[in-house]
Amino acid sequence: MAALANRRSAMTLFAEPGEMAGHRVRIVLAEKGISADVVEVDPTAPPEDLVELNPYATVPTLVDRDLVLYEDRVISEYLDERFPHPPLMPVDPVARANVRQLRHRIRQDWEPLARDILQKGEKTAARARKELREGLVSIGPLFDSMTWFMSDDFGLADVDMAALLWRLPALGIEIPEKASGLLGYTERLFQRPAVRESLDEAEREMRRA
Repeated sequence: MAALANRRSAMTLFAEPGEMAGHRVRIVLAEKGISADVVEVDPTAPPEDLVELNPYATVPTLVDRDLVLYEDRVISEYLDERFPHPPLMPVDPVARANVRQLRHRIRQDWEPLARDILQKGEKTAARARKELREGLVSIGPLFDSMTWFMSDDFGLADVDMAALLWRLPALGIEIPEKASGLLGYTERLFQRPAVRESLDEAEREMRRA
């Protein structure tokens, strides 16, 4: 595995176009100003390199010299620790644990709903769409007093939220005007240069309507 990884002189990210987990990693790369070769992958026909590097042949997979990582939370925290400026995790262990909890909630509660909207029948999709919309609206007041997600500093929880919120048009969800805090937060996220720079063609297409 090390020999195969060492054939690549630069950091390499294997990612499926338009897929949320890969988007999260690309936001972190852009936020840190890290150069990486992005290899677009069809998960139904993964390239031989990926199969050899990752026993699960899943994406995203990051290759950094002889290191191979294939879970996006592990990848993002590795990048934050290896390239500490700007920091995307707080120094305080309690605050770090809270960020990890927020990231877990996004994946546990909201990401499955997004998948149901895209992959399930209309009845299940409609129920998931309503639940996701209500869940997002419920956190709107948090952004009345804080610039970012439970913090005054942009961090990894915001990376996850940016990837989710960017997909709302594709999910058939519109944030209501009454959720002004969430609307303002969304606008701040989308104006962030790293979020704009991270987009692949499939993601740009999601908001070209």
